[in-house]
Amino acid sequence: MKGKTLKNYGTVAALVVIIGIFGLLRPASFFTLKNFLNITRQAAPLAMVALGATFVMTINEFDLSIGNIVSLGGVVAALLSIQGVPIPVCFLAAVVAGLIVGCVNGVIVAKFGILSFITTLGMGTVLDGVIYGLTGGTTVFHGIPKAFTIPGILKIAGIPFITIVAAVLYIVFHMFMNHMSAGRKLYAIGGSKEAAETAGIRIFRYRILTFALSAAMAGLAGALVASRGGSANTTAGQGYFLQSYAAVFIGCTVSKSGVPCVVGTLVGTIILAVLANGLTILQMPSFMQNIITAESSFSRSCSRSSARVMVHGKNFQCRKYRKITLRERILLIQDAKDWQNPQYRVTVRNVEE
Repeated sequence: MKGKTLKNYGTVAALVVIIGIFGLLRPASFFTLKNFLNITRQAAPLAMVALGATFVMTINEFDLSIGNIVSLGGVVAALLSIQGVPIPVCFLAAVVAGLIVGCVNGVIVAKFGILSFITTLGMGTVLDGVIYGLTGGTTVFHGIPKAFTIPGILKIAGIPFITIVAAVLYIVFHMFMNHMSAGRKLYAIGGSKEAAETAGIRIFRYRILTFALSAAMAGLAGALVASRGGSANTTAGQGYFLQSYAAVFIGCTVSKSGVPCVVGTLVGTIILAVLANGLTILQMPSFMQNIITAESSFSRSCSRSSARVMVHGKNFQCRKYRKITLRERILLIQDAKDWQNPQYRVTVRNVEE
């Protein structure tokens, strides 16, 4: 029982321990409301990018272009603001730019069957060229109106606006993934494309949807990063790629089944943000921060390997697991008349090797 509890809540416990250690070492600097709000403000863009990565990983794909999309979103929003475009439209344009890139990625992967990491790696190179063409390789800052920086620095009731945006997105997409048919279908596709297709799920549509959502989150994050800094760096998104996937992998350990989930990704993001903040307060050299953060991410991601069977978007833990055949999946789908039926879950768990 203790071992099971540790597996289920070990990542959350690790977060509490990390906060406790930094609090003991630097109580006057770390344990302050101002610092905690600063952590949320710094973590918000990463949380958005990681949320997008969660969608893609749910269906067992990868988007290696999200860092480039972050840069593109910031550049597009900043350049439009310089042209006098209304600020809300600038942010909307960044999201739309991300959506377009994501849809292209999704179509190439779903329609032509090209591996997602190859497709998105190539798209990242293309976006680098687009960004260079738009900016000439220089940071965009001259002529940016002051109004453009308001969303990045605005506070509502003392809480950073960017934090509120991230919180709202997480609430909305947590509901989407866990309480809506479309979200459960994404889990079904991630569990088995063959079984999902047999169940009548339109895999082509949902694969495009995940890449579009991922890119849209990255585009919005890029615009907010540019707003917060008052400038758009052409390489602003480079640091978000690895960190976002690290947050998702850490978050997988929060889920009992070991699959990507919105709440888990949030916990993973907070762990990375707290580590970065605490190590900075301790005046740790940047290279040591990278080593410690990477080691923490790796150890938590590998702390538990879990097997699962996915049918109709429902996830079942398996002690002994092998890849069941398509015929077995079809039989399981046909027998799954009641998701809450304990007998059904036992049947799935007891598939013998």
